[in-house]
Amino acid sequence: MSIAALARDEIRALSPYKAAEQVDDTVRLNANEAPFRNPAEQFQRPLNRYPQIRPVGLRQRLAERYGVRESQLLVSRGSSEAIDMLMRVFCRAGRDNVVTTSPSFSMYRHYATIQGAECRAVPTDPDAGYAVDAAALLAACDDATRLVFLCSPNNPTGTLVARDTLEDVLTARRDRSVVVIDEAYVEFSESPSAIDLLHEHDNLIVLRTLSKALALAGARCGSVIGHPDAIAMLDAVQAPYALATPVVEMVDLALTDAHWAEAARQVALVRTERDRVQAALSRLPFVTRTWPSAANFVLVEVDDVGLVLTQTRADGILVRHFADDLADCLRISIGAPDENDRLLRCLGRIGNA
Repeated sequence: MSIAALARDEIRALSPYKAAEQVDDTVRLNANEAPFRNPAEQFQRPLNRYPQIRPVGLRQRLAERYGVRESQLLVSRGSSEAIDMLMRVFCRAGRDNVVTTSPSFSMYRHYATIQGAECRAVPTDPDAGYAVDAAALLAACDDATRLVFLCSPNNPTGTLVARDTLEDVLTARRDRSVVVIDEAYVEFSESPSAIDLLHEHDNLIVLRTLSKALALAGARCGSVIGHPDAIAMLDAVQAPYALATPVVEMVDLALTDAHWAEAARQVALVRTERDRVQAALSRLPFVTRTWPSAANFVLVEVDDVGLVLTQTRADGILVRHFADDLADCLRISIGAPDENDRLLRCLGRIGNA
């Protein structure tokens, strides 16, 4: 069965928005655009003209970078837009459900709620390193489960989803659910992308982003990668002109081999700093536990969250507390070496108090 059969009936029948024709070196009187440029903008493509309805060149370069065909990739406004679109394409309000793990990225539940789909979160065990249990995940699925979301490395635990676990879920839910693997942090791990499983599993969708490893969080640029039928339906749902001209031009400049090489160097530094920071945190007397991380952050459990938050904020340092799912834990992003030193000095004062 094609992945398209899992989508909502009205989405399968939906045609993409037909934008006004765009032809270079013509007098454009067909799109209700302003005939003059705003004096504040300085871009190669003038902002009085709409951007391409889809950034063709950017799509080509990202597809090449990830080793897939253009028909398998849609450029999105970060991973968040991709999650939203997947909910709208595959979930019928009040009827379908989404299965994920807990703790994990809160936007899966957020967009499921917006779409009117039930979100079932399967708890993972901190004593087992928050590893995903395929049997428990599959037990939460039923005939109305349209989407299964797995984040690898997981946010906020830093845990990788084991390859055999992912394949077990893909196989068990074949023709029944779309399995989405969110790889926002995969560059910080030593694990290969799940993209190479696309040729075996038509029900797999992979999410990638330029926000983390490429340091382009402010650009809001990501990719949805999967079967061409799924990509075509997402294309029909995505808003026209989704990526702004300044974003497309800037990201195009960032996708050179030289910039990717520099990003790899910076990622290696983050990994080194992550190991250093985690080791230092584990020696602090008020830190009760840390977990290995394959991402650009570490999760730590502390005796007194309030005390740590008060001290870090007083020192001008922000860390993340997830009160609902991880009451005694803090997620600490890995900064530049001097920022990490400042954090450790701050926490050291608590330990010596």
